[in-house]
Amino acid sequence: MYSNEKLLKQMIKRRRDFHRYPETGWAEFRTTSKIAEALTDAGLGVVYAGDFVRPEHILGCNVDIEAQIKRAVSQGASPKIIEKMKGLTGLIAEIDTGRPGPITAIRFDIDCVDTTETGEDPHLPMMLGFNSVNANSMHACAHDGHTAVGMALAELLFQQKTSLKGKVRFIFQPAEEGARGGFAFVKSGVVDCTDYFIAFHLGLGNPTGTVFGGTDDFLFSTKIDAHYKGVGAHAGAEPDKGRNALLAAASAALSIHGIAPSPDGLTRTNVGVLNAGEGRNVVPPNAYMKIETRASTEDAALYVYSAAMRILIGAAEMYDVKLTTEKCGEAISARSDRDLAKIVMDTAATVIGVDTVKLIQPMTGSDDACWMMKKVQNNGGKATYIGIGADTKAGHHNNHFDFDEDAMGIALGVLYKTILVLNG
Repeated sequence: MYSNEKLLKQMIKRRRDFHRYPETGWAEFRTTSKIAEALTDAGLGVVYAGDFVRPEHILGCNVDIEAQIKRAVSQGASPKIIEKMKGLTGLIAEIDTGRPGPITAIRFDIDCVDTTETGEDPHLPMMLGFNSVNANSMHACAHDGHTAVGMALAELLFQQKTSLKGKVRFIFQPAEEGARGGFAFVKSGVVDCTDYFIAFHLGLGNPTGTVFGGTDDFLFSTKIDAHYKGVGAHAGAEPDKGRNALLAAASAALSIHGIAPSPDGLTRTNVGVLNAGEGRNVVPPNAYMKIETRASTEDAALYVYSAAMRILIGAAEMYDVKLTTEKCGEAISARSDRDLAKIVMDTAATVIGVDTVKLIQPMTGSDDACWMMKKVQNNGGKATYIGIGADTKAGHHNNHFDFDEDAMGIALGVLYKTILVLNG
């Protein structure tokens, strides 16, 4: 754990502030504003995503930008900073020492999960008054903690700039949930020419005090939005004139969850949202679905995605409705470089509060940081995804989720000492 008590308290304060005002992917205007304000006050320059992300690379940005900006300002965002964002969230900041050395990039995800936080006891955020005030939005995956750690790390390293060499780049990435922001950021070139790339995650089923130097076996994932357009009709007088979009979507949902296993690897499917219908006595003319597929190998990923698409098309034909689909998110797999993971592991062993260090953990989920990992590795650099254990009250993406805030101090210590090894 990093031993600066003032810095630890500030991290907790920031984490709780972000937790109270969570923002979904591509809508993190308040979050980006608060990050930018703190880093510029500390002396760092920032570059907003609106200045480097190309519109054609953005996946799944289906938020009402004007409404989200209005809410962000009402909750404390700076209108002047938001104007500089040009309608896109996220930013990068960099310490350029002016001395020869490696370029190290660190990714911090800043978005929340689309779920409603519990109001039941005992839930620490509710008991201490920092539970979410935004509907269907909750930091149920510790990104609030990641963001607070990233800000503290940037401030701490900037204060010690004279003892560093090369460049240290801090990437505050939007829209990790749904695997949407990483692709856009990597296409913009934020990790080009990078020697070392690091991402990290709090929790992941590991207790506080445990640190994994790297992570393997991320699942490939594809996110699909599907719209069925039927024909409304009186359900009693002339149901034969209707075309039932709800039944098409329901049939597709059941079939997608019944896709046969692949011989090429593990597969997962989930229909997370199905909204349909207008009234009790109306043949439903519209249906909307949010779907994801996951797999452990590229071949299995292609298999399960293709099967889901065939089912969607088949259901449309069966119920004589129109179908439109959009691929609104995608993540690939990646493996951590062992030598970089070993550096992290050895460094973590010297951090106060760490009692267990291991080289590699398996990942049963997905993360679009893999786009950045693969890009750096393909260009000859090294990448790792660090696991920082944190006791949790419920699993990730559960509306009772909360994590042990002491883990943020451990994360800061591990990242700080790792950067000193790489760029010191």
